[in-house]
Amino acid sequence: MDRSRRQFVLASSMGLLGSALAPGLEAQQATPPAGEPPAFGTAPPAGPRVSAATFAEAEKLVRVEMSAAHRAEAAQNWQEAMAPLYERRTGPRKVPLGDTMSPWSTVKAALPGETGPKQSRFVRAQDDPGPLPATDELIAYAPVWQLSRWIEGRKISSERLTRIYIDRLQRYGPTLRCVITLTADHALEQARRADGEIAEGRYRGPLHGIPWGAKDLLDTAGIPTTYGAEPFRNRVPDKNAVVVDRLDEAGAVLVAKLSMGALALNDIWFGGQTMNPWLTEEGSSGSSAGPGAATAAALVAFAIGSETDGSIIGPSMRCGVTGLRPTFGRVARTGAMTLCWSLDKLGPMARGVEDTLLVLNAITGPDPGDRYSVPSHLDFEASAPARGLRLGYFPKWMQEATAVDRAALRTAEQLGMRPMEVSLPDWPYDCLDVILFAESAASFEDLTLSHRDDELRAQVPDAWPNTFRQSRFLSAVDFVQSDRMRRQVADQMERIFSQADLLLVPSLRDEMLTITNFTGHPSLTLRAGFVEVSEARSDWAPDPAHPLPRFSPPRRVPYGVTLIAPPFEEGRLGTAGMALERAFGVADQRPPGF
Repeated sequence: MDRSRRQFVLASSMGLLGSALAPGLEAQQATPPAGEPPAFGTAPPAGPRVSAATFAEAEKLVRVEMSAAHRAEAAQNWQEAMAPLYERRTGPRKVPLGDTMSPWSTVKAALPGETGPKQSRFVRAQDDPGPLPATDELIAYAPVWQLSRWIEGRKISSERLTRIYIDRLQRYGPTLRCVITLTADHALEQARRADGEIAEGRYRGPLHGIPWGAKDLLDTAGIPTTYGAEPFRNRVPDKNAVVVDRLDEAGAVLVAKLSMGALALNDIWFGGQTMNPWLTEEGSSGSSAGPGAATAAALVAFAIGSETDGSIIGPSMRCGVTGLRPTFGRVARTGAMTLCWSLDKLGPMARGVEDTLLVLNAITGPDPGDRYSVPSHLDFEASAPARGLRLGYFPKWMQEATAVDRAALRTAEQLGMRPMEVSLPDWPYDCLDVILFAESAASFEDLTLSHRDDELRAQVPDAWPNTFRQSRFLSAVDFVQSDRMRRQVADQMERIFSQADLLLVPSLRDEMLTITNFTGHPSLTLRAGFVEVSEARSDWAPDPAHPLPRFSPPRRVPYGVTLIAPPFEEGRLGTAGMALERAFGVADQRPPGF
């Protein structure tokens, strides 16, 4: 029989009282007056008993201080007050939460009053692709826009192009450790179908017959999707992710499931560390490690990566490719691994700016399975001029950045863009990571509570297993306050974009990387030049016991800059990005040895 919390206390206390009454006296009936509401802190006690000393130690985790009397009071009814909050997870009425169940609170990248273009407009470049190169290597390194023109003009078949990439995946994949599953038979079947359709005059568009690779968090029916993590390495879904279906509909050819840092962190997975083709002594960065490495080494024509807090930008920088992180909500994530419901984004990685827009045009749009996805418009014209665009930059950041960053700003000005100084408050933006840690720990709660997180290859303080465990002790109040600050930060970005059309920022500047991932603004990272490094770089915290390789003389590696746009203005990113790409003149340089 159901009883209110207050009824439980009355029944319990009257039962004790009745046993102490003199014979013949009856206890008062344990029924509350009609209309009396339930009270907090009156549930049946459950869980281990805690003491004032427990709270004294816990204070160190959440950085609050209570008096001795307050600790004693808190401990007195902890089992009655807080036990129901854990019943969802540990009680007899445990409620399982499916992988697709997102939080009720929603995030929309567009602030009130912001609007995009009324209808989509996508005009690709009309450049002559030129003759088909004489070697397979030169064909493999060609950008998507060129490959698509050759396929459309029947200069090369999709099957031949697919075999070129399969051969390169087999030859170089083991060196870079960037391939989890090679889908050769599946790819050749898709390629032959594409060739047949094109021969019959049923050309689907720029991606028809183009081989691509998927970060291994996108579900593929009948093909393993492992999340790069030991506990999931035998996982085989029965449905495609929405993005996979949309690329299938566009006629693209899936040749490989590419490596990712386990559960979307950095570049180590159950097969080892994915390496940078430009500097094979260092990791490729992550967590879109495989998409970055495979695209840079021309093992695929393009790839789909994902970003929660730098996972497209990081490997795009390290491997010298172009990464487009769309506005949060533009691309439906149905069928993709969830790390953080309010942060995850799927986007293309390619060897050129226009390529990323061609892919985005194919995958954009909402889906009922992703409640955060929204209808949006893409307004892009490849030949549109960049002249006149107001380009915001942060003076202090530019002073502290590389010569490549400062040269990029000068190049933009020479192209007719209008550089202008902008500013942000000096706030502790990393405090927003409370949201990331809490959401990710919730997403993989079962893995943590079952202790299967012990199976993950990376077991260091800054890897997920430790972070998931620590996150069990985060303050709910701090979570809400961080979420409120998130809105305040979004308001600051709205202020900046009332003055500027775009921002040019050092790609891995921590503040902007954090801010724009939490506000959902789109970004485009593209190669702008080269720098020299005397030590291998890493996404992981320094480990004195395992120092990174050093180089003498220093090694030459690619370096990129990042453009940020207002929500749903990816077309504007493409306009400025294509102008800069042409002016930089470095996009066609290739990693030696591949």
